[in-house]
Amino acid sequence: MPVYVYEVITDDNSDGEQFEIFQSMADAPLTKHPETGKPVRRVFLAPAVGGKWSESAMGKSVADDKKLDKLGFTKYVKAGDGFYEKRAGKGPDVISRDQPFSEE
Repeated sequence: MPVYVYEVITDDNSDGEQFEIFQSMADAPLTKHPETGKPVRRVFLAPAVGGKWSESAMGKSVADDKKLDKLGFTKYVKAGDGFYEKRAGKGPDVISRDQPFSEE
């Protein structure tokens, strides 16, 4: 069951107390605080995605130059203003805005 975040609605529209509650997706959103009875609204937050597609996992997979080369990708890393060095794959060793791009 998902965890939903709710916020108590205040008279002056300032940020009210927030709380989390487990609810089925089929349940209707709460309209009142389960303990105090004050009016509440559901707070929508960005989903937290973990596992093999998390930001740290993606950083690890892209950081492995040998793996990228093996999979047929080319990786360039910025080495200066308008200057990139190849770290994996096929193609020129450097790309610079001062030199036109050409295939080897």
